[in-house]
Amino acid sequence: MEKKTSSDETLDTLFDGKLSVIQSKTGYRFSLDALLLAHFTSVRRKERVVDLGTGNGVVALILAALEPSVEVVGVEIQPEMAERAARSAALNDLTGRVAIVQGDVRAARRLFPAGSFDVAVSNPPYRRLASGRINPNGEKRVARHEIKAKLRDFLRAGAYLLRRGGRISVVYPAARMADLIHALREERLEPKRMRVVYSFERSEATLVLAEGVKGGGGELKIMPPLIVYAQVRKYTPEMSAILAGR
Repeated sequence: MEKKTSSDETLDTLFDGKLSVIQSKTGYRFSLDALLLAHFTSVRRKERVVDLGTGNGVVALILAALEPSVEVVGVEIQPEMAERAARSAALNDLTGRVAIVQGDVRAARRLFPAGSFDVAVSNPPYRRLASGRINPNGEKRVARHEIKAKLRDFLRAGAYLLRRGGRISVVYPAARMADLIHALREERLEPKRMRVVYSFERSEATLVLAEGVKGGGGELKIMPPLIVYAQVRKYTPEMSAILAGR
């Protein structure tokens, strides 16, 4: 059998070992953000999904695993990460439904025809170039900081790739919620559904999960808060269910 990982990679599992993800030991590794985004995303039978900035492919893999009828295309600018995502798709027998394209979301018009997808998802870089220390690791630097692309680039790509009425789901820092709402509306992706994430019940918000609809109307549904921890090192029942793939 062909070796699945190299000496500088790890093979990590999700959903009690049902899903495997190849990751760099020292480079960018997925976090809770990706799992929350995948479970927040509304995907219907036989829809076509594009994951903008797929990284190691974890969101694409989860969506394909949770809804066996969908087709997911992950777009990733970093060649090594795109290659690992493709190997992970093959490892999970998802090659027929998960395709990985190495490319730049800013060049979406050269990658796919307009209106090619029903759903878009994105976990874009959170940090402005002037905010915080720039990570010396290349993978982490591009994934976390707005070096190759900014929020608006991901949303603009989504707006182009979605059919009218198509949906985009994004995870972003709660502190930049105003930026996210403004950017969605500027790209004519009307915010329709939003959920705020808290580490603990009485802590400040950490993340916001938002869904925008291309050409949608003006009503916004604010969902109940999502609490990650019931106490230190103990997940809430809802978070435990998410981690188990339910």
